[in-house]
Amino acid sequence: MQTLSDMGRFQKRRRIVVALIILLLLLALLFVGSAWGDNDIMDIPEYDIHEYIEAVGLSFIVLAIVGRMWCTLYIGGRKSAEIVRDGPYSVSRNPLYVFSTLGAAGIGALTGSLVIALGFAVLCYLAFHVVIIAEENYLKKAFGEPYRAYLAEVPRFFPRFSLFRDSAELTVRPERVYRTLTDGLVFFVAYPFFEFVEYLQGAHVLPVLFRLY
Repeated sequence: MQTLSDMGRFQKRRRIVVALIILLLLLALLFVGSAWGDNDIMDIPEYDIHEYIEAVGLSFIVLAIVGRMWCTLYIGGRKSAEIVRDGPYSVSRNPLYVFSTLGAAGIGALTGSLVIALGFAVLCYLAFHVVIIAEENYLKKAFGEPYRAYLAEVPRFFPRFSLFRDSAELTVRPERVYRTLTDGLVFFVAYPFFEFVEYLQGAHVLPVLFRLY
């Protein structure tokens, strides 16, 4: 019979998989550069386009951090104990993963490449999808029919905002919020990292093997 430790195992597996994917991608990106900068398109300097993409990436990262904290206010350690259906969990069954995927896209956008941003988002989504399936199988056995009703009413990943509903009050566990904030700040480490990589590529210390738009 599955126990609460199963959920912890699923979540640990998720963290390991995502960490490995991000590590491999970061290593690969040491030798990849943005293709924006060779020509002008629509009279917009491509260097500016590169900077705009980076700015959007930073915005995505900020949204991901705020969104993950929003989710923690509602879930706060309750995921294995009860079905949470309010706030972000009223529009998506996995909003934490949604915001994390958005953050991954933001990290990719810090390279100045739309292709890399999309690639980061897709790979992160696929990694989460595997974990979500395992979690759903556990929760079906743990909660039975009430959880099956939740499955039928609320989308697995992509939010349906028309379903939004909120709680009159929340019980907040500050340590969970602080932990989520600390975890989210790791996203910001990508910014100085990619800026330094760009500097090394510009100084011809790191070879650029191919460029992507």
